[in-house]
Amino acid sequence: MVAVLQKGPRQTRSKKKINTVKEIGWCELVDIPSLGLKQVHAKMDSGAATSSIHATRIKSFEKDGQKWVEFSFHASAKDQIERIQAKVADQRKVRSSNGKEQLRFVIEAQLCLGKLCWDGHLTLANRGSMAFPVLIGRRALRRGFLVNSGKRWMLGKPPSATNKKG
Repeated sequence: MVAVLQKGPRQTRSKKKINTVKEIGWCELVDIPSLGLKQVHAKMDSGAATSSIHATRIKSFEKDGQKWVEFSFHASAKDQIERIQAKVADQRKVRSSNGKEQLRFVIEAQLCLGKLCWDGHLTLANRGSMAFPVLIGRRALRRGFLVNSGKRWMLGKPPSATNKKG
């Protein structure tokens, strides 16, 4: 099955900062409804400028005269691999955690932490060796989130089952 990026219903859509600071843990569950993903484990990383999502088998193609990508995503080794298609918003050089620069595709996606949803950018990166398939960077966090590095799952604990698609 291939999920295609599409605009979905929004709980609270914001391009600006939230009115009050919302304290969150260093890891939280994130929904990415525009990609059909729910309750994906995400690490908050104020050191990273842009958020990123685990992507393998990335293939670019043209659709209606615009550049798109198709990639494989799975939240953990136990989860089913999903093929996702999304329109390319940009390509950027990103310095990864190991210090090497990579040219990465950037897609736009709707992201939700708790009840706050916004349209943001995700770089496509192979995060297979990382503990979290999604990383939320400081551009997303500056909306008014305060990361408490001593806590996790402040917006809700993950279910005992693995991440769910839906």
